[in-house]
Amino acid sequence: MGPRRPAELYRAPFPLYALQIHPRHGLALAAGGGGAARTGVRNGLHFLQLERIGGRLSASLLHCHDTETRATMTMALAGDLIAAGQDASCHLLRFCLHRPEQRDGGTSDGGSKAGGVGKGPWKRKVSGPSEKGEGETRSETGEVTVETLCSVQTDFSPDALQKAVCVSADNTLLATGGADGFLRVWEFPSMKKVLEFKAHDGEIEDIALGPDNKVVTAGRDCQCCVWQRDQLVLELRWNENMPAVPDQTYRYQACRFGTVPDQAEALRLYTVQVPQKRGRRPPPCYLTKWDGKSFLPLLSQPCGNEVVSCLSVSDSGTFLGLGTVTGSIAIFVSFSLQRLYYVKEAHGIVVTDVAFLPESQRGRELLATNEAALLSVAVDSRCKLHLLPPRRSFPTGLLLLLCAALIGATILLLQLAFPGFL
Repeated sequence: MGPRRPAELYRAPFPLYALQIHPRHGLALAAGGGGAARTGVRNGLHFLQLERIGGRLSASLLHCHDTETRATMTMALAGDLIAAGQDASCHLLRFCLHRPEQRDGGTSDGGSKAGGVGKGPWKRKVSGPSEKGEGETRSETGEVTVETLCSVQTDFSPDALQKAVCVSADNTLLATGGADGFLRVWEFPSMKKVLEFKAHDGEIEDIALGPDNKVVTAGRDCQCCVWQRDQLVLELRWNENMPAVPDQTYRYQACRFGTVPDQAEALRLYTVQVPQKRGRRPPPCYLTKWDGKSFLPLLSQPCGNEVVSCLSVSDSGTFLGLGTVTGSIAIFVSFSLQRLYYVKEAHGIVVTDVAFLPESQRGRELLATNEAALLSVAVDSRCKLHLLPPRRSFPTGLLLLLCAALIGATILLLQLAFPGFL
């Protein structure tokens, strides 16, 4: 029996494209919009407070930040700073969370439970979860203030669009990439440009900032490159031990660094490869694990026939989350790249971003007894919750006792069948 349908945490009034979770505040930041087209669909960044109510994970709408005519397509979070990719620019925002002095049993003067009216910049009716089970949405008064610090243009192609943004682990550098194929690295948060060069012939799909100031870029030109400043260190070849998979038949869709459980100094790079062309019998997508320092491939496994659209790695590096263009969600264990969780068409359309609940103190409180929780957003305007319950384990002592009993029973049977055997 597969996992039940995921609970709907939140439904926005616009398509959702980007998702981040703040580890200290337990805030989910979901952004998107209808862009500059005059369709009546707004653009915004919504702040959702995650908390457990009645034993279930819920989301409270705290604040709606209007992004005017610009839809946020990519987003990175560093402390209380947000780097939001909007059209051809990266907008740097700072938010501040103001805790209310009093909260009266889950409601406040300006908000109510699911189905109530939030008195933020946009008054709207907030939908509750579409299905029973874990997941609830409540509407609260705005407790978040947002200010725009600066914006820089990050793409200069005719159809300019920033497609990727990433902040370094120490929050000192920010990297952007887009339709023009240029990698641009900025001091953070001053946004002073320190590096700019052509990294790919075509769009940059994803960026990962690693140790020793190395940058990994995935492009639509079927290349995934490791850079030290503007010098090419290595072109990754995930299929070098798979002669049946010719070059140029797959392209790199996503790349992420992750830690290794119980190995403080070790690092892994994970990439997703998707077919360049789709036929009647679509070939599988592949998930590859690399050594994060030598960049040697360690393991590649097929991850299904649905085209993968996004990738996330849990804080501990134990789990990988995938979303697909057909709306499905999967969770893999990083050690063996085996699938632990899968819901077909959890969303009605393309999954645009996924994010694991952080493994901070606040994140562990929200996780409760679950091993992991993955949030997903999609063009269908929904944010959904995917829970990975604790895996059943057999007690070691009981296993040893059963083995001893089995050995004893075997000896006894042999003694009875062959008198004098022992």
